[in-house]
Amino acid sequence: MSTVFAKISRGLLAVSLVAVLASCNSSAPTEGLTPTATAAPAAEAATPVVQAFCPPVVMLEQTAVHRAYARGGENKPEKLLYQASLADATRQCTANETTLTINVVAQGRLVQGPVGVPGKVTLPILVEVVDGDSVIYSQKVAFPVEMPAGGTQFIFNKADVQIPNAQGGASRFTRVRLGFDTGPAKKPARRS
Repeated sequence: MSTVFAKISRGLLAVSLVAVLASCNSSAPTEGLTPTATAAPAAEAATPVVQAFCPPVVMLEQTAVHRAYARGGENKPEKLLYQASLADATRQCTANETTLTINVVAQGRLVQGPVGVPGKVTLPILVEVVDGDSVIYSQKVAFPVEMPAGGTQFIFNKADVQIPNAQGGASRFTRVRLGFDTGPAKKPARRS
């Protein structure tokens, strides 16, 4: 038993010695113990970081799919022009002391129906930010997609969703709601 113990002790001693030697690759006794990065001069001081909660994107089942029919053919499959659906959404947030800006991105699919024709399709996408039951941001977007024969995939992106940034960020009950809206789409205001 003492022979086994001696072999294990020598093995551990050898591993320990290798570890110590690997960490001691400098001739200065304090090198590696102090930070090597130098502080930025006062004129180049870093901008303070504002941290905030980035609300998740949710899609309701009843608004994640949009179907368009030929005139007089509502809900008749043989009169379907196209079907669009949204899936796999994500977001990215940036914040300052007063505003949280959310960049919303979603993958979508557009499929041509039996009476549909290839060409430009304008999808009515609604982006809302809700805090509990209160809507704090809402915008309808007329999103153009070029539909080839059969259909296509598309990426929806709305980079300028802005809400107030409270102390510590948005409420933990805040959500970005994304879906299709059948009401008229708002056109962006023209700047003069």
